[in-house]
Amino acid sequence: MIPISERSARKATILGIGTANPPCELDQSQLPEYYFRITNSEHMVQLKEKFRRICANSMIDRRLTYDTEAIVKEHPSIGRYGASSLDVRQELADVMIPKLGAQAAVKAIKDWGRPLSDITHLVFCNSSGASMPGADYELIKMLGLPLSTKRFMLYQQGCFGGGSILRLAKDLAENNENSRILVVSSEPIINGFNGPCKDHIQNLVVQILFGDGAGAVIVGADPQPDTERALFEIVWTSQNIIQGSDGLIVGKLRESGLMISLQPEIPLHIAGSMGKYVKEALGAAGVDGVNDVFYIVHPGGRAILDAIEMAMGLNTEKLSATREVLRDYGNMSSASVFFVMEKMRRRSEEEKKQTLGEGLEWGLLIGFGPGITVETVVLRCA
Repeated sequence: MIPISERSARKATILGIGTANPPCELDQSQLPEYYFRITNSEHMVQLKEKFRRICANSMIDRRLTYDTEAIVKEHPSIGRYGASSLDVRQELADVMIPKLGAQAAVKAIKDWGRPLSDITHLVFCNSSGASMPGADYELIKMLGLPLSTKRFMLYQQGCFGGGSILRLAKDLAENNENSRILVVSSEPIINGFNGPCKDHIQNLVVQILFGDGAGAVIVGADPQPDTERALFEIVWTSQNIIQGSDGLIVGKLRESGLMISLQPEIPLHIAGSMGKYVKEALGAAGVDGVNDVFYIVHPGGRAILDAIEMAMGLNTEKLSATREVLRDYGNMSSASVFFVMEKMRRRSEEEKKQTLGEGLEWGLLIGFGPGITVETVVLRCA
């Protein structure tokens, strides 16, 4: 590993942050009645009661989505588990993905404060779409970005994708002088929505856990002190596959949509491997203690966060920003870490902390998803 002090002086830095959600709010306490009603499944009394118990233990208060009831009413096949509906889902996703991404991007650009014409690259991530040209192409037209913008479209990354696109943006910023990269993750869950099925209990967890959201950041090296505010330096990144985790988190795009499989062993595997990844990242930062850094962790679910906290010996407040995002938005796949980042930043500003990392200089952004793949990013408050 090359020590930080010996690396290039040009450091990739996050210069603006933006997030966005659709307007339809789902109250988790009302979800069992709502979900079984719009899918015409109220006769599944026992399954509904199981769904209610899972909801109560999720530690999610609400999620924001596109109007699922109106969508199912217009396209009934989406509400029937296993029904052929991919064409309809993709048509909807082709509109939702760039639209939601554009809303987050506009906020990030405003936060950054420089003109659109200064953006040189676009990195776009989504776990549902599969069109050519993709949402990156549509976003350029929607925002009015230069047609010469160099773009990268990452499909089917899943929940670790927020770390992946930061890793790519870091390489672009540090190897292309004067570049400014717009990084966008847009994750509507329309492909993952399905009606209940007694033979596929995991599907119930998916319907309870995931929400719609988009996050965006501007990344560049050597911030201009008169026109740009440096927020977080992206110091070091890594990606690892957890050994022995094959098949625990899987998403397959089928005629009936994105069929997601989440196995109960997920928290055990993530928590059991997180220590060595964190130790490696702390070494890159020159920090010893796990509680001496701030954490921007993907809100994958209550059980995962509880397991990570216990296995690593984290103080309760370390995952508080992540838990707040889970409570207020659910799991928004790859976009989630940008919500946690923005939550921590705003809270630090409101409490007048010395740094945006809740008073700490160094921090870790951690994403995990299909594979099980773990992305780790070392951040430094600028």
